[in-house]
Amino acid sequence: MFSTIARIIKYGILDFKRNAWLSTATIAILTLTLIVFAGLYLFNIFTNTVITSVQNKIDISVYFKNDTAEDEILRIQSMLKTMPEVKEVEYISKDSALATFKEKHQSDQTITNALDQLDSNPLLASLNIKAHNTDEYSIIAAYLNNDSIAPFVSNVTYSQNATVIDRLGKILKTSKEGGIALTIFMALITFFITFNTIRLAIYSSRENITIMRLVGGSNFFIRGPFLVEAALYGIFATIVSMLIIAPILYFISPYSNVLVPELNIWAFFMHNILTLVIYQLLIGIGLGLISSFFAMRRYLRQ
Repeated sequence: MFSTIARIIKYGILDFKRNAWLSTATIAILTLTLIVFAGLYLFNIFTNTVITSVQNKIDISVYFKNDTAEDEILRIQSMLKTMPEVKEVEYISKDSALATFKEKHQSDQTITNALDQLDSNPLLASLNIKAHNTDEYSIIAAYLNNDSIAPFVSNVTYSQNATVIDRLGKILKTSKEGGIALTIFMALITFFITFNTIRLAIYSSRENITIMRLVGGSNFFIRGPFLVEAALYGIFATIVSMLIIAPILYFISPYSNVLVPELNIWAFFMHNILTLVIYQLLIGIGLGLISSFFAMRRYLRQ
């Protein structure tokens, strides 16, 4: 058994070397495919980071009437925290709101002088509420209208931001669905291109296959070298794709950091390079083996 496997590996390597131009063409196609898949993977990470960043900046604020007791606001905060749609609820007291306002406008002398002349704090206490998903803000806003909360509320900012929140939710949903559709589309194209390329390699060796069939070669022994050859395509394509991807990411990383400061794409790549290489190998070798398996069926049925 070990002798047979060794011979299959040997013949697979010999075929790989013998069909140098065809091997190069196949590796080139697989390399382009792996680069596309890596691009989709990194684009998905980039998109998710952007989505998370935008979602973290979205919230709705509930401003309470000036005579609302702090204990009542804290009670409402506790009620909101029990909602499954609510991710976080931050209480901002009147004093905290005033301190933040002063710090933000400390360079504006007109506003500073106006605040110094006031006898009382004009700002209202509030709760800033973040949801897990943008489509859940409407549920939270509806909850704020119930009889146990509405009498204490002066204003809810959701009505002003509803259009923006809904539009963002649709954009995020469309981008995710589009990414999935593009991935499936590329997988199908890659399969058929690789299938036809490997089928051409098998066709060029059809006489050798016929001879092996005549001398009693088993399907395993006939298919084995082509599977080894297909695996080599995937391994070399992975190496070449990583050698191309790495300098590209290093070059564009400073520009991507400007767009999304939360994601250093080069640091992410270096931290996850082993995972990406494994994915590339699985895709490259997997596509090669599957394509080779189906391409060989015609000749093994003869």
